[in-house]
Amino acid sequence: MRTRLSTEQRREQLLTIGAGLFAKRPYDEVWIEEVAEIAQVSRGLLYHYFPTKKDFFAEIVRGQRDQLLEMSEPDPALPVTEQLRAGLDVYLEFARTHPDGYRIVHRATGGADGEIREIREAGMAANASRILDALSLLTPITETTRLAVRGWLTFVATVILDWLDQPKVTQEELRDLCVRTLFAAVDVTP
Repeated sequence: MRTRLSTEQRREQLLTIGAGLFAKRPYDEVWIEEVAEIAQVSRGLLYHYFPTKKDFFAEIVRGQRDQLLEMSEPDPALPVTEQLRAGLDVYLEFARTHPDGYRIVHRATGGADGEIREIREAGMAANASRILDALSLLTPITETTRLAVRGWLTFVATVILDWLDQPKVTQEELRDLCVRTLFAAVDVTP
């Protein structure tokens, strides 16, 4: 029997179901009919909330990205190294406790149209801005610094995905590796 939910509750339910499916299977292997069946709603209702599968997927990616950005907001009162460690702790904990959401944001290839790229780029730009702001307390920010931070963000995303698949080091070891790598990349001693 179908449970009656408010509009917002139903929308969130659909996004949660979709997030789980897209995290485990490629975009082309997730069917809207399956999402509707799991939610015990009609396909038409799902399309009422999200006009296309790409719209549905984009909203899932955006939601996971926003949740991660909100959770990892830095505390400017902390020293730079501690800001970085704290942000990475939150990021790694999110990845560990929400592996599906993390994979969706960082492996979002299905339906990889302009909108998905823009969502991912906005997340990377927000993180780069936060890190550059913190680093500006230690060193002048140059184009080389900006490029190093952008490259480091890709490194972090990649090693976390690998760690989720093969957790052979502790969360703290991975965090410390990421911190050392950033400072080496920007050639700054903390």
